Amino acid sequence: MKSRFLLVFLLMIFSVESFASRKTAKWIEAEDCNNVVNTWQVFRKTVRLSSTPKFLTAKISVDSKYWLWVNGRMVVFEGGLKRGPSPSDSYYDAVNIGPYLHKGRNVIAILSLYFGKEGFSHKSSGQAALFFDASLGNVNIVSDESWEAAVYKAYGKVGNPDPNYRLCESNLCFDGRKNLGKWYSSVFRGHFPSAKVFSSVVENNTFGKLILRPIPLFRYSGLKKYVSQSFDAKTRILHCRLPYDAQVTPYLKVKAPAGDTIDMRTDDYVVGGVPCVRAEYVTCNGVQEYESLGWMNGNEVQYRIPENVKVLAVRYRESGYDTNIVGDFKCNDPFFTELWKRSARTLYVNMRDTYSDCPDRERAQWWGDVTNDIQENFYTLSPSSWHIINKGIYELMNWQRPDGTIFAPVPAGNWDKELPVQMLMSVGWYGFHTQYYDSGDSSFVAAIYNRLHKYLHKVWKLDNNGYAIAREGGWSWADWGDHIDLPLLTAEWYYLALKGERDFARMLGKQADVSADDAAMKKMEENFDRCYWKGSNYRSDSYKEVESDDRVQAMAVLSGLAGPDKYPELFKIFKKSYFASPLMEMYVQKALFKMGQGEFALQRAKEKYTKMMSFKDLTTVFEFWDNGGSINHAWASGMTVIFGQDVCGVRPTSPGFKTFEVKPDLAGLSQVSANMQTKYGMIRVNLKKEKGQTHLTLTVPEGTQATVVLGGNVTHLTPGNYHLSSRG
Repeated sequence: MKSRFLLVFLLMIFSVESFASRKTAKWIEAEDCNNVVNTWQVFRKTVRLSSTPKFLTAKISVDSKYWLWVNGRMVVFEGGLKRGPSPSDSYYDAVNIGPYLHKGRNVIAILSLYFGKEGFSHKSSGQAALFFDASLGNVNIVSDESWEAAVYKAYGKVGNPDPNYRLCESNLCFDGRKNLGKWYSSVFRGHFPSAKVFSSVVENNTFGKLILRPIPLFRYSGLKKYVSQSFDAKTRILHCRLPYDAQVTPYLKVKAPAGDTIDMRTDDYVVGGVPCVRAEYVTCNGVQEYESLGWMNGNEVQYRIPENVKVLAVRYRESGYDTNIVGDFKCNDPFFTELWKRSARTLYVNMRDTYSDCPDRERAQWWGDVTNDIQENFYTLSPSSWHIINKGIYELMNWQRPDGTIFAPVPAGNWDKELPVQMLMSVGWYGFHTQYYDSGDSSFVAAIYNRLHKYLHKVWKLDNNGYAIAREGGWSWADWGDHIDLPLLTAEWYYLALKGERDFARMLGKQADVSADDAAMKKMEENFDRCYWKGSNYRSDSYKEVESDDRVQAMAVLSGLAGPDKYPELFKIFKKSYFASPLMEMYVQKALFKMGQGEFALQRAKEKYTKMMSFKDLTTVFEFWDNGGSINHAWASGMTVIFGQDVCGVRPTSPGFKTFEVKPDLAGLSQVSANMQTKYGMIRVNLKKEKGQTHLTLTVPEGTQATVVLGGNVTHLTPGNYHLSSRG
């Protein structure tokens, strides 16, 4: 008994000593790092292991991006997220490096990029630093002075013009004459100086708390061949076609003399008259390969080749958010089938660190765009995409100002203006509430509720009739275009924000808030027609335009503030007022279907989308109805929702599509099919109308129930595959 006690005692002492001897991870950087714009650094650490765990989580954080190799094998392609989860904190990645380790000598190598400037969705820390911590059992690999680090001086500046001020990314130039070779491999025998370690005071004040990355690591392909290539001898440009608008890093293999410069950019380099990102490679002598790691997007990559350079190969690597376009829509009208396809592609190409307004000009998380993206998400992408929305919700509310206002884009760098109407869109029925209801995930609700409540009830003031008074904010933007009735649009979006908050309050047991929201909404409902109905349209007293704003009519219908008795007059307005931009057209479409005017809705959609769809070489939908802005704005992808939710009629009737309705309105089409993935599995719908009958094939996932409304008949279905028919 004594010997067993002694053994346990000795093991305890050994464990305490072992724990006490563990090193603590520190923030580090190269001794020669000056924290200037576009700083690249190399880090190496050699460790010897007597055994290797199958699972070893490395906690990695940088400002701003990193690439990780273990024993010469790439583990992470572009890790890190734009800062930050709040104004003072940083994200970190959790990466399993266990499968890449082996007994004996191991080499961990990291290439890091420091943006060194702020953009519309990045808050710079001011330090090009790295944090690394992989500790488990007897393995203790942490960033400290034992690491080697150096500024990678092959990376330099590109001449004017710089990318526009909205972007935190810079143009990338790499001088092949200063190439370090395979410095990241385990056979590399060179050495770099010891890393510089930050003090704990600097760490806390600079980087704040480390918050786990809430979205998956980006996925990336191998090097791919372009769809086609053509060389213009006059301009010296090699045009390389991509299969669709994609996020890519261009690669080349050439034979060249030293000192020639190859320019790389895409057909999306200039958007709305402003430059985006491009890259340059300065050749060394002989045969050489290079991949520019700063991603760019477009339908085509363009290499400008100097006369003395011989191209041996060009390729591209595609990367992006780790989700899939699993939804689908097809119909007997090829125009709408192609519109769905382009809309889905646009939604995906706007995903990376955040949902962005466009992947080229700004890469910014504007929340008017995100509100549309949330709805489109559920009819288009796989469930891994839901994480990017939750991330955005937390960021939006974590950046709330002390006075209660919220603003976007966030994470905020060089932008700090509130757009009041966009913010009301975001926090309400079609924003936060749709994310909860369609995903079935309420995890964010309690965390953000008090901030949401403060915003709606402390920031916004109401008039004597109970309506929110329009606010200038930083920019009183409600939509592109003209004929915008801002006071009424504000009142309607505020009503829908209260509707969303009321559900959250009920969920959290905040009965006083439920009662207050009920009373406020009832007052608005009672006064709406008296205040805004002018006999043939809704408008505020300050709106003096002759023609009616189609946006406010749509929101009156969707909010339920307009009764069915007003529909005939409102329909006349929708037939002549075409003022809504691609952002707001989705709500006009929703309203028309709610009014029973689906066939006209699709006719209107075809008229509005025809010009952008006429560009046969493009694969996305636009910011504007023509191509005057960006050509890949997902706020224009709203027809994915209309096709799934209204034409096919699939919508949830309880959170997460636990129960759902299928109430199709073919709206003049004769055959449609759609797939969408819920947390329970795939819903598949196929509808065909022929000889006076409508035939429906439906897959109801396990764990769900469906209510089908077809030709006036109501059928309740449990999981399985069904074939139903109805006359009419």
